[in-house]
Amino acid sequence: MAFLTLEDIDTAVQVIQEKTPIKPRIGMILGSGLGPLADSVESAVKFSSQDIPGWPASTVEGHAGLLVCGELEGQSVFVLQGRAHYYEGVSMAQIGLPVRVMQRMGVEILIVTNAAGAVNPDFIPGDLMLITDHINLIGMAGLTPLRGPNLAEYGPRFPDMSQVYDRDLSALAREIATEAEIPLREGVYICLGGPAFETPADLRFLRGIGVDAVGMSTVAEAIVARHGGMRVLGVSGISNKANLDGETITTHEEVLEAGKVITPRLSVLIRGVLRQL
Repeated sequence: MAFLTLEDIDTAVQVIQEKTPIKPRIGMILGSGLGPLADSVESAVKFSSQDIPGWPASTVEGHAGLLVCGELEGQSVFVLQGRAHYYEGVSMAQIGLPVRVMQRMGVEILIVTNAAGAVNPDFIPGDLMLITDHINLIGMAGLTPLRGPNLAEYGPRFPDMSQVYDRDLSALAREIATEAEIPLREGVYICLGGPAFETPADLRFLRGIGVDAVGMSTVAEAIVARHGGMRVLGVSGISNKANLDGETITTHEEVLEAGKVITPRLSVLIRGVLRQL
């Protein structure tokens, strides 16, 4: 799939609408080890992403590959319990398909989460980081989900990205975190291609250009969301400390283990935001 067509999107939407009558207002994408939040969705209709034509399949542990439609804190939601990544062999266009489908179904707000490695040395595993901005390093080299003919039905050829992460939603997240006494870091997220974790030299470079947390997802989804006029709230769960000196080993098991600490905090934060919307 070099790039998406309206037919690709509408085919996926039709299959989903045959499975559930829900018309979601909120979309959520849950990252590595953070999927358990989807288990709390009420009146849930669950189905495999493999049932949706063209949908990018997730092959990574910690990504269940399920779509969950239902109610959460009084809001109709469409939840991706896991996602696909560019390093798994899918195209950037496919990575953007779930967000395009949400837009076609009327979703107005996208809450996107991930497990990320700390680049900021002050961050520790278990922290939540409100994404205030991102660096699209992959996209700078041309790997963008907007490559190809512009889908003018969604947005302009050259979309503005000066405020990808909605300021009102971010302010609301800060309020909820303060009320719930959840420490909430803030910072810049960068998406790299993966799947190898970063070298200490990589991390020192990233720190030098202003990065606070690094991962292998989220940015492409946020770009597609903004192109289509969605409001975006981004939260990273910090899964491992910055390895700037090369003295520690980073593993995916560590990432999943950190998710057990991050998920309860993330659940409180997202539920609080949903209640206030």
